This record gives sequence, C-alpha cells and structure tokens, in this order.
Amino acid sequence: MDFLNTLNDSTGEFSYLDIALSLSLSFVLSCVIGIVYRKTHRNVSYSQSYVQTMIVMGVIIAMIMLIIGSNVARAFALVGALSIIRFRNALKETRDVGYIFLVMGVGMACGTRFYTLAVIATVVICLALLIMHRFNWFHHAVQRQVVKAQVPAHEDLSGEIDDVLIRHTDEYEQVSIETIRGGALTEMTYTVKLKKGTSAADLLASLREVIQGQQVTVLTGYDQTDL
Repeated sequence: MDFLNTLNDSTGEFSYLDIALSLSLSFVLSCVIGIVYRKTHRNVSYSQSYVQTMIVMGVIIAMIMLIIGSNVARAFALVGALSIIRFRNALKETRDVGYIFLVMGVGMACGTRFYTLAVIATVVICLALLIMHRFNWFHHAVQRQVVKAQVPAHEDLSGEIDDVLIRHTDEYEQVSIETIRGGALTEMTYTVKLKKGTSAADLLASLREVIQGQQVTVLTGYDQTDL
C-alpha cells in the first residue's frame, strides 16, 4: 500500500490511465507517420533505423511531457539534462526534418493529453503528405544532368568541352573547377540540359574523345538521388 501511495504521489496530476493512453496513442500515431514516410519516400537513402527511431522519439516526447506537466522547475531541469546530448548523424533529406517535427508535435500533444488534437493533426498532415506524393506536387519538369570532366592540369581543354556541350545541350553552366590528385588533374563540373533526342551516352562518348582518356562522369536524375 505504501508503494502504491508513493506512485500516486509521483504521478501527481495524471492517472495510470493517462499514462497508458498517452504513451499508447503516441506510439500508434508515430507508427502511422512512419508508414506514411515509407510509402512516400522516393530516394535511395531510406533507413529502417531512422523510421524506428522516429517512432521511439514520439513515445519519448510524450513521456517527457508527462514528466514536465505544469512544473516549470522540472522543465528547466530536463532542458539542462537533454542539452548534453549531441547528434552527429546528418539528415540526408530536408523532408526528414519535417517528419521529426511532426512526430515531436504528436508526442507533445499526447503527453499534454490533447488526444483529439494529436489524432486530427496526424490524419490531416498524413493525408496532405499522401496527396502531395500521389499527384507529385511541385515537381520541376526540367531535368538536368551533372557533368564532371577531368583533364590534365597543364592543358586547357575548356574550349573543346564547351563545343561538345553546345552541340549536345540546350543550356549548360559551369558550377565548379578544382584541382585533384595533387594538382595533376583539373576537374570541371557543369549542370546541363540535354537536347531533345540526345542521350547521356552520346554526351559521354563525345566528351571522352576530347579529354584524352581521362575520366568523365554524367549524373542523370541527380535531383532524385542522394550523392
């Protein structure tokens, strides 16, 4: 009995039902968000670990909000404790940040017992994400390629490369030039828009004839692939 009284004193403003409902609902809604994330993911950087972490994060946020409650001193103590945590894993897509904030928001709503808000927000936002994925909203119709050409540092082949790009592309732009392999080679990077009827293989073959056997790379669909 003393043990139960101690637990009741610790829970304070919420009951055992609140704890179970808050954590369970945050877990279910986070799983729904994880399913939507998996369904709408387009690139090659999909990570099962990221989705599982996202789901666990929703439950942890709900637990933290239950711990804080309306106690300001407890909130500052938790901020100080959590500030020592450092995350070194960089996110590869900006959309991943949005999903993290969504899971955090749902966890906070469940932890503060705004259950209706958590459910409605999850349904509305997930539907919006599915609609944007289904109809491919804001897709940019113009597909560009990235061309990287390596040439001997002591030779100026930029004119010959420009001639090849003029023949095979509607427009192109040089975005960088740098020395590699200790200065022995110069790597020039371009973004190009191929002419209609011209393939990346045609451009690759023409560039290889110019750069005297050095490496040339044509990256297609780079806006949909993580580099």
